[in-house]
Amino acid sequence: MAVRKLDSAATDARTGVRMKTDPTQIDTRKLKLGKVVARHDPRTLLLASYITPTLPTPPASFDLTSKVHAWGMMDNDQIGDCTCAAAGHLIMEWTANAGKKMVTPTDKQIVAAYSAVTGYNPVTGANDNGANEIDILNYWRQTGIAGHKIGAFMALEPSNHNHVMDSVYIFEGCYIGVQLPKSAQPQVQNHQPWSVPPGGPVGDGAPGSWGGHAIPVVAYDARGVTVVTWGALQTMTWSFWEVYCDEAYAILSKDYLTGKSTTPEGFSLKQLQADLADLK
Repeated sequence: MAVRKLDSAATDARTGVRMKTDPTQIDTRKLKLGKVVARHDPRTLLLASYITPTLPTPPASFDLTSKVHAWGMMDNDQIGDCTCAAAGHLIMEWTANAGKKMVTPTDKQIVAAYSAVTGYNPVTGANDNGANEIDILNYWRQTGIAGHKIGAFMALEPSNHNHVMDSVYIFEGCYIGVQLPKSAQPQVQNHQPWSVPPGGPVGDGAPGSWGGHAIPVVAYDARGVTVVTWGALQTMTWSFWEVYCDEAYAILSKDYLTGKSTTPEGFSLKQLQADLADLK
């Protein structure tokens, strides 16, 4: 659950009258970020390389959130482990929608992955400096997070709405990184969509002026996308995504494959497997 302010009233300095405030308002000072600036490895596979003409067209809107009722912070209110918390939230959503018992990684498992990649010491708090998404994705593929490995990950084309929709509809989610502006802080506090401020991406609207954050996209519609962050759902406009998202990946995982399905129709798994073999 998001961290809430405990005080539900404040005193007017002029009149001394206790004024009601929103008891559900989030204190952004108690939220952690933790994604370092994107490192774009030229060896990273590209989603565009594996899409064929027979790939199903994504619908105008799609939502994967209904079967998860409590996302959990995964310690991202204490440390900058958002890169691993985002992976944990995808594991929850995938298993919930696959008709299986939903798997909820423990905080300890998420912190263990964060420690393994970054050297963070959960006893002393040393080395809590965030992580690179590419490093987390490689660890997730090679070692696993909370006992779950992914098969592959592919980078999306920047500002390509269809790629985000393909990723959410075909691969049941999208693992992205954003450089949040300070202007997003009051939007979080007041449960408003993330949107580009009227003055544009400058000043408090400048990318990264708040910091980098890793989040999974779990729904989209004509207005924008929905992500999981700090144990709750957060919407953002498409314009916000275009301005502030600095990396995005589609992920192939057995967690969302059910029945006889081994790969989404129209996705070139054979070519992907060959390319993965070349990378080893």
